[in-house]
Amino acid sequence: MATDKHIAVLPGDGIGPEIVDEGVKVIKAVGDRFNYNFHFSFNLVGGCAIDELQQPLPEDTLKQCRKADAVLLGAVGGPRWDRNPAHLRPENALLGLRKELGLYANLRPAILYPGLEGSSSLKAEVLKGVDLLVVRELTGGLYFGDKSTEQTDTGLKATDTLVYHEHEIERIVHRAFQLAQGRKKHVTSVDKANVLESSRLWRSVVERIAKEYPDIEVEHMLVDNCAMQMVRRPADFDVIVTENLFGDILSDEAAILTGSIGMLPSASLGEGTFGLYEPVHGSAPDIAGQGLANPVATILSVAMMFRHSFENEEVATIIERAVESVLASGARTADVAAAGESALSSKEMGDRIVEAILHQADSTASMGTR
Repeated sequence: MATDKHIAVLPGDGIGPEIVDEGVKVIKAVGDRFNYNFHFSFNLVGGCAIDELQQPLPEDTLKQCRKADAVLLGAVGGPRWDRNPAHLRPENALLGLRKELGLYANLRPAILYPGLEGSSSLKAEVLKGVDLLVVRELTGGLYFGDKSTEQTDTGLKATDTLVYHEHEIERIVHRAFQLAQGRKKHVTSVDKANVLESSRLWRSVVERIAKEYPDIEVEHMLVDNCAMQMVRRPADFDVIVTENLFGDILSDEAAILTGSIGMLPSASLGEGTFGLYEPVHGSAPDIAGQGLANPVATILSVAMMFRHSFENEEVATIIERAVESVLASGARTADVAAAGESALSSKEMGDRIVEAILHQADSTASMGTR
């Protein structure tokens, strides 16, 4: 009997629809082979929702997401909406989804696939063995604190408030330690405890919770030092746990380790198995509609969907191995192709990965492990 799953699909803006098409293609291929019955609802979000409905996160989109087992998101935003008032900015859709759906844990893995060393500006010997996971707190901090702009005697004054409650820190730190138990058992907690009161609370919570995980090695690192060490000795990191703003910046910095931000997937999780899955990169309007976007981050996000929302490690691994085998064969999109190398379109890369997924599935079946 087929397993029914409802996926809310939010293509968004710019290259969002192109990369989401390739993610949906992978989901459908897996469904055909692994006895899933997927139901998709396609919904407006971001700039396209503003253009059509005058709001970045329509109520019907939120309703469909709440009904779904998982959400697949493309990208939102672009210069055409940059002058909009604050409440009509496409990025508000992301903040709204995270808050309304209770998605407090953002998982951003960064893995260097063999053969892509030349796509990074770092030396190959520095990159050897890079496999880290940034665990970013997603619903607190500066992004969600009170904001104001007011006129003073000396000009305008803008204020953003950074607030963290103890329970918000506790739940993301527990998640990071639990993830580390399935990896290399090392957690780096990143803060700015030499300056910020919120970071001093963060550090004290980490130290208290660490006692519950005696098998995990823990280190504290100031965020500016972490930013430097990530490009100096990236292979030494396993799980990095940090607050919202720092996690945003550090996980984008990790793009240099993988060769392209087009290689970075993410999962945003709350309690239970529901999650939102999206590439880390933005909408890249300068290449939208040209078939140049790298769909790998979206496809790897689909793998994370199977792992975390559908609790199917076998399928997640098959998708990841398919991506690895396609890259190992020399297939490249423009963002990771070396000078003089031919580049595949978004669709061609997606087709290659689907073919490799089906081959992986057949190989798994022939060994009797299904």
